[in-house]
Amino acid sequence: MMEAVPVGVLTVAGAALVSRVDNRGAQWVGGSILAAALMLMSAPAFADQALTVEDNARVECIASKSDLTRVSLIGDEFASVSKVQPENPLDDFSIVNEPTRGDIYVSVPGGFRPKSLSFFGTSKKGYVYKFSCRIEAVEAQQIFLKNPGAEQDQAKVDLAASDEDAPDTDETAVRLIQAMAGQQVVPGYRMERSALVPVTAGTLTVQLLAEYRGVELTGRVIRIENTGKTAVELTEAQVAPQGAVAVAIGNPKLEARQVTTAYVVVRKSGPRT
Repeated sequence: MMEAVPVGVLTVAGAALVSRVDNRGAQWVGGSILAAALMLMSAPAFADQALTVEDNARVECIASKSDLTRVSLIGDEFASVSKVQPENPLDDFSIVNEPTRGDIYVSVPGGFRPKSLSFFGTSKKGYVYKFSCRIEAVEAQQIFLKNPGAEQDQAKVDLAASDEDAPDTDETAVRLIQAMAGQQVVPGYRMERSALVPVTAGTLTVQLLAEYRGVELTGRVIRIENTGKTAVELTEAQVAPQGAVAVAIGNPKLEARQVTTAYVVVRKSGPRT
């Protein structure tokens, strides 16, 4: 197989032959070599097209005359495409919005007369792009579009969403109490059963049943029994330490020998000893 000759070698050889003023045939051959070298140097290399665009921008690109042209959005997807339906079928081209990846595929039929084609593409994030593609006799093309403005807008949306989703301390405490009452697994918390013996305070017997330990808050499940002969009205101050974030008592009014459960959330001050 003959190896390709570098363009630079052709240029030098052609120039040397052209300089042979004593040999008209050598000049003619040298001129032909130079012309071929110049054609090779000027021939464009149609690689993938990476373009930076913005909303409502005009996208100038190259489409393949005989093969597919794929248009892809980085960080977004095309939701729809729009084009004018020409009167003459020879002026029409095919465009498909592929639903899986949200890409656009353009194909030009044989006998297509215009030198360029145009259409609009609307992305799922709401951006609109006008395409004006020059048709060239090249292999299948890939056009990758990047919209920095869309990336910035998405970053703002993500930041706002994270701010909205992140609950404050009070809301977190309420969710923790609901989870403890439903005996649910709480993401971000380690539940530990307690083996502490009951503590008597007057006619009340108090026992820690379980503890949910998180990074900032600790939730406690407490069993309270009225061992007296008369009813007792429970208060938050009786079952929770000062500064507790949230307190919930299953049944604040305990009859004699009746049992209830209280749920207390406090700020984490370090491991219990």
